[in-house]
Amino acid sequence: MSSRQNRIPRILKINDVKSFKVYCAFNNGEHRIIDFKKLFSIWQIAEDSFEYEITKPEVFKTVQLINNTLSWPQISKKIKLSNGMEFDAPYEIDPVVLYENSELDEERNIRYRIGNILRQARKAAGLTQEELAKKSGTSKAYISRIENDQSDIELGTLRKIIEIGLDKRLEIVINE
Repeated sequence: MSSRQNRIPRILKINDVKSFKVYCAFNNGEHRIIDFKKLFSIWQIAEDSFEYEITKPEVFKTVQLINNTLSWPQISKKIKLSNGMEFDAPYEIDPVVLYENSELDEERNIRYRIGNILRQARKAAGLTQEELAKKSGTSKAYISRIENDQSDIELGTLRKIIEIGLDKRLEIVINE
């Protein structure tokens, strides 16, 4: 497991909110969907609990990204510390809980799967993984890991595989 996968999950961006689903980008590069209808049924939120408000559609859609997690700042709870200090804490959900209770957003993730693109280009060129590895100065195992999205790839290495190994031109486009 790479150090990138060992990091504590954090949300970097809310891509979309539809009904009770939140589409997010996490710090490991994955786009994921958090289905709160499922979470609400698991959590069995009581009507008299302070978090019950988020089960209302008009409140739920006001979700914000604060401190790399989902938050509803208008819902707060008074916290009293052992030293007597009191403060209002906004309703936030642990991003680890959100990550563990989410599923991959295949539609958004597929666009970023270099492995799939590389596999298609290699097959179109009529090359085996071993042949591509030899031509590009890498190993068959490395090509396999990339094609199966089990390894990150540096831009210089990707360029070498594409331009030398596949005899193609690598072009990166940023669209709006």
